[in-house]
This record gives sequence, C-alpha cells and structure tokens, in this order.
Amino acid sequence: MSYNYKIPEDILAHTGDEYEKYFGAVIPPIFQNTLFAVSTSANNIPEHPYFYTRESNPTVEAAEKKLAALEGGEDALFFSSGMAAISAAMLHFLKKDCHVITIKSIYGPARALLKEYFPKKFGIRTSFLSEEEAEHLEDFIREDTRLIYLESPSTAVFYQQDLEKIGELGRKYHIGTVIDNTCGTPLYQHPLEYGIDISVHTATKYLSGHSDVIAGALVSSCEVCREIREQERALFGGCADPHQVWLVLRGMRTLKLRLEQHGKNALAVAEYLQQHPQVERVFYPGLSEGRQKELARRQLTGYNGLMSFIMKGTPRQAEVFLDALQVFLKGCSWGGFESLAYPFSVGTSSEYNENAGFPANLIRLHVGLEHVDTLIADLAQALEKSAKEE
Repeated sequence: MSYNYKIPEDILAHTGDEYEKYFGAVIPPIFQNTLFAVSTSANNIPEHPYFYTRESNPTVEAAEKKLAALEGGEDALFFSSGMAAISAAMLHFLKKDCHVITIKSIYGPARALLKEYFPKKFGIRTSFLSEEEAEHLEDFIREDTRLIYLESPSTAVFYQQDLEKIGELGRKYHIGTVIDNTCGTPLYQHPLEYGIDISVHTATKYLSGHSDVIAGALVSSCEVCREIREQERALFGGCADPHQVWLVLRGMRTLKLRLEQHGKNALAVAEYLQQHPQVERVFYPGLSEGRQKELARRQLTGYNGLMSFIMKGTPRQAEVFLDALQVFLKGCSWGGFESLAYPFSVGTSSEYNENAGFPANLIRLHVGLEHVDTLIADLAQALEKSAKEE
C-alpha cells in the first residue's frame, strides 16, 4: 500500500512512483511500448488495466497521480502539448454554435483557436473581455454560453481573475469553467478548490523546467478525466509520449526548489526595474496593487520568474535594449533554467495591442536561475545602451 503523501515536497518526491511495483526502483521505468498484451486470470478478469498507450500507460499514469495530488484534484491527464490539453478541455464543454467567454490577454494559440478556428468550423463565438469588463463577467453570460475560459495570471500582463466568483457563476448557470494554470503552477495555485472544473498546464514550462520537453496536462474530477480520456484524448490522439512524461517527472522532483529561486530572483529584478527611469510600469503579481494585490494574496501562495515591463521611449529603443542583452536570451517560451526576453508588443500596431490586451512597448522577461546580480547587471547595461539611442 502506497503512503498517502500530503505535503508538496513529499508529493513531488514520491507520489505515483510505486517502488514496490517496480522492484524498488527509485525512478519509475519508461514504458516506451505502444501495446500491452492482454492476459487474463482463470475467472477471465484482466491482470492489468493497460491496453494501448494512446489510452493509458504506467509511466504517464505515475505523472498523472503526482500532478493530481499536488494540485488537489481527483485525477489528471497528460497530453502531447499544452495546446492539446487546452483543446481537449475546451472541446469537452463546447458544442456547435455555442458561446464562450474569455479575456483578451490569453495565450496566442488559444486566442487563435477561439477567434479563428472554432467560428469557421463550428460557428462557436467568443466574447473577449478587457480587464474592466472581466470585473463584470456575469453581464456577458448568454443562454448559449457553454464555457468560461480563464488564464490567471494571464499572458504578459499577468491579470488575475476572481476564481471563486467565476466558479460560483459556472455552477449557477451550468457553464463549464477552464483555467490555464501554467503561470500559477500547481504548486502556487489550486483552481479546483474555488470550483473551477478543469485546470490545464503547459508542462513544457515549469513542470519540466529544463527546456527539453513539449507536453501538456489537465487536472479535474475523476468523472471529467474519464470522459476526456475516452473521448477527446483518445479520439483526437493527443496522448503524451512516455519518454516525454518521464522527463516531466524528473523535472517535477525539483519544482519547489526551482520555483523558489525563480521567484526570489524575479522579485529582485522587478524591484530594480520598478525604480529605473527608463521603465514606465512593471507587471509582476508579487508587486501588484489594489484589487489585484488582494487576489494575489488570496489565490497565489508564491510567485514565479515571469514578469513584463513597459519601456519608455520609442520601439527602436526597445529593440536596442533587446539586442544589447547578453545573458538574457531572446526566446518565446519560458519556464526553463535560462533567462529570456521577448518583445510582446514592441513595434506592433494599436489594433493588435487592443485586440490582444497588451500595452505598447511591452517586453516580457523570464527570470532564470543565474545569479541575480548577473541578471541585473545585464539589464542595466542594455538599458544604458537603449537610452543613448535617439
């Protein structure tokens, strides 16, 4: 009988590993096979629950048990990418010609799915709310609304929604609720405790943490996971490769340690940028104010390495800043050990910024695990060079 671990450090270290099942191996083996031969006992009862890796696999199951326990869900499912998990979670609730509510500042591919693909294919329409409109989300619910899709903290501006209130609205109007909890992480935010139906993750980011895996996951009730396992995941084929998930398992064992260091470095960087004369505004949940600060204190138990800031000056000065960085790499992803910078709305049109919910001259940083003095020095020299650009 496996021990029922409750503390995050213990869950990350041991839950789902089932040492007695695998000859005492400290690390579960990779079941890279596609097929599981079916053998039955004398009374015709299968001796194991595995049949085909597209539907279930022992390596994948170990990670699912660990993730579900960490986030406080009944069950979890791993997928081949974050978008596979997001798509499956959405499709679980959607039907032809229905209505979805979301916010503007969500992940780009998720926005494209809701704004372009679903309307053309299935007549599904989406209301994209501004931060102000999201405060009155109930006003946008219609008879045909089937899904409220969240991202809290949201992409690039890290806007937070009231999860408890939205969970209550979902139950009141019988609407499915899904949150992308990649930024919150299963360690620092537990959406299901507030009544959210499904929490999704891009496991490529902090769950893996080493920039060498593409994977996704969702956490929900046993019933919802069973339905998605048999339908959206099995039929659309977005199952995760066992080797990918084994690498995620490796990353999860150090998740708490990594996140603590990411957060410590990020807070120091955010405070440095906040006082810099070339910075107009810093977006970081750990420095939020007013209603956002209250939500952060209530919903988040910690902060990661993601932040963004608005540079004063011209788009050209922002480009000079980015080109001058030497330690911060330029890249669109995040969640690994390395520090990254990405020009979210540098030189973009006002129409794009309005549709995406991003202010102009916005640069996103992922603060990695390098020494914080090295990172601040890199930012300082790049900001100094950009200031000289006319």
